[in-house]
Amino acid sequence: MRTLHVALLCSVVAAPAFADEYFVSIARGKGKDATKEKPAKDLGNIVAKLKDGDVVNVAEGVYLGRDESGTDELGVAVSIIGGWADDFSTRDPWGAHKTVFSGTSDYGKSGKVRLTINATKCPQTVTVDGVIFDNGARNAYKDDGQTLLSRQANGGLNKNASPESGGLTVKLGAGCDAVVKNNVVMNTAPTGAALGVWGGQGSKVRIENNLVVNNTGEGLWAYSLFKGSKDLPRFSIERNTVLFSWKHDPIATYGGNSLKLDTEVQLTASGNVFAFGDYGGVDNIKLAKGITLKDNLFTGHRLYDYREFNTSVKVSEFEDEADQLQDSSGNVTKEIKVPLPERWAKLYAGRKEVSRAAVDAKAKASNNGVNALRSMFGLPLQANAVADDADVWLHRMDVEDAVKTGLEPYEGRYGCRKP
Repeated sequence: MRTLHVALLCSVVAAPAFADEYFVSIARGKGKDATKEKPAKDLGNIVAKLKDGDVVNVAEGVYLGRDESGTDELGVAVSIIGGWADDFSTRDPWGAHKTVFSGTSDYGKSGKVRLTINATKCPQTVTVDGVIFDNGARNAYKDDGQTLLSRQANGGLNKNASPESGGLTVKLGAGCDAVVKNNVVMNTAPTGAALGVWGGQGSKVRIENNLVVNNTGEGLWAYSLFKGSKDLPRFSIERNTVLFSWKHDPIATYGGNSLKLDTEVQLTASGNVFAFGDYGGVDNIKLAKGITLKDNLFTGHRLYDYREFNTSVKVSEFEDEADQLQDSSGNVTKEIKVPLPERWAKLYAGRKEVSRAAVDAKAKASNNGVNALRSMFGLPLQANAVADDADVWLHRMDVEDAVKTGLEPYEGRYGCRKP
């Protein structure tokens, strides 16, 4: 029987009196009842019946979207809860019951964000909890080993271009809040955010215990849909692990940050790991004011740990050089040991890019040398020559390997852990 949840009334817009709970299972789903006893097969199959306040529980398995489109777009404020066993009795989203939102690279499939929740018209709370967003199967690669990303379609081979989009986008209206936790975003190749939340006027956004690993663009992006000076959206970004944020392509001058901020946000980031960005850790190029960066671990970035407009700052200089940080206490830089498969680690540590020499010449970050990376990956040290081409770019990472990088906090206290 469907569970009813009494929804709270809001002074701005009246919420529906009741919200419904739905169930989705790729293994045994059929039809659109979406009950626990008779679940739907895919989230995309029940989009038309969802309304503000509804909750959708998604069982373990790989989901390709309606008609294997590789995308789901929701226009209401709903909650998506993944990681359930197929009978919905227990949850283990990073272990025994992984819910994976993916797709295919077939020609003509969607290149949009894997899941978009557009809740700009309803002041309710949106929750996304326990979903793995993996674009590995949606991407195109130039080689059979899936080591070099391709951004061009090939109709003759029935192959789409790699989507220029991330794994999760949430857009909030005035008074609408969001909780994004216990998710994994991986192998996405966006120009913008791998995981992005757009706050509305007065929104409260909590981004907590997520793993964002092996993506181009910005790992996390705190956007604002509100343009004003008061009642800004407030972001709390806590205990996330963001690893391997690549530039858009080997010669790009954008992307490659762990966290990026819009101007009109209030933000506190604490207890996170920001590591291995092609450009940097936290990018405040748009000069959001009164920011708190506290008790975070920064390592392995190429140019900077933190940036304000054109001022690049490393961790040891936060208190001296950063004007917009109201609290920068407790941040550290350390070499960390990342549990990576040897083949993936060797490809990453040995990759070539057109602008590598120029980038290294401008570097102002912590633990950013090639051999520092090799040490953290458990590889032998060596001398690397810089070439003028790229033969590796966003090489694919397996889900099991990705999850291992976030199962335990680093140094016992920084970043995400198995939920």
